[in-house]
Amino acid sequence: MYIMAIIETTSRQFRERQKDFFELADKGEKVVIRRGRKQTYVLTPISEDDLYFTPEMIQRIKDAQQEIKEGKYISFNSVDEMNKYFESL
Repeated sequence: MYIMAIIETTSRQFRERQKDFFELADKGEKVVIRRGRKQTYVLTPISEDDLYFTPEMIQRIKDAQQEIKEGKYISFNSVDEMNKYFESL
């Protein structure tokens, strides 16, 4: 059984040992970086898909924009109205 560790470090330690912390994050460890008393960050690796829209996603966005131009959308006057609509599905 594998238990993921949460590794906490200060921003100063992070600057001194960046390579080590990046390698830990790459292995799936949760790296938490504290900056002062109020700021906290989590080091998370991302894939190329997280940075760019795929051609399929771009096409879906274009299709949705066209549907809006054609009036094929639902409009709500309140959050309550929207919630009732989604609950009815």
